[in-house]
Amino acid sequence: MAATVSEERWRVARTALADQTGRFLDLVRATPPEAMATAHWSVADTLAHVGSLAWYYVCLVDPEHPPLPVPGLHPQLPDVTVDTVADFNDVLLRHLTEREPQALADRLRADVGQLLAACEHRRPDETVPWLGGARVPLAGLCAHLVNELLIHGRDVARATGRPWPIPGRDAALFMELFLAGVVRHGYGRLIDGGAPPSERPVVVEFGSAYAAPVRLLLHRGRMTFADPGARPDARIVDHHPGTLNLVMFGRVSRTRAVLTGKVRVSGRRPWLLPGFLRKFRTPS
Repeated sequence: MAATVSEERWRVARTALADQTGRFLDLVRATPPEAMATAHWSVADTLAHVGSLAWYYVCLVDPEHPPLPVPGLHPQLPDVTVDTVADFNDVLLRHLTEREPQALADRLRADVGQLLAACEHRRPDETVPWLGGARVPLAGLCAHLVNELLIHGRDVARATGRPWPIPGRDAALFMELFLAGVVRHGYGRLIDGGAPPSERPVVVEFGSAYAAPVRLLLHRGRMTFADPGARPDARIVDHHPGTLNLVMFGRVSRTRAVLTGKVRVSGRRPWLLPGFLRKFRTPS
């Protein structure tokens, strides 16, 4: 998985972002803005959160774009980790006070459109600085926003019992382009903490029907790509990417994912997987 992103996968990521933005906005339009999407966020709050990310991402690709109105934002960004990103999101929402759904929807649609326009003629592996000092390729930036739309779309849908299918093709981009992208280009302090460093190397392979396998090595607290010939200790293959993402973001339990057959764990030392995932983790 050390190869760069192909033009075909780059087109898939941009198409997915356009499609899922429209789908998310259709869902929000049909849902009462005061309904609670999570324990702490209303539908309007959730829309504001997703919109804040799109706004921030346009600023990353277009320095001329009006910045987020958050005093002292940029000095804070290198210190954000997966364990403190919730605090970062709270800071953004305290300063972004707009909660009128149509205004938020118009802003999200415009910012995604500008992000896609800015990315159209740029290389998918061109990087921008991200949280925690990570470097994210443009393809990964789009994939991350796709995942936000899918995850938070599910939150909004559950507020009123609406169905929200998560397409495997689009969900797979999060692992393939974002997570693998920050491992390839440098994740900085993003995953500091988690499992203590170990002298024992652990190789885990992720695979699905929607993307090429990703084989990662955790050794002495550092995450890298494993050598092509390295034998996996644990394998999460033949899984549904949407379910795996929901597990990683604390929406579905690991037990439920395994019992339903949506996530399958195998390998010669699968008991090493929990320690690996305490390091290679996402906010939940």
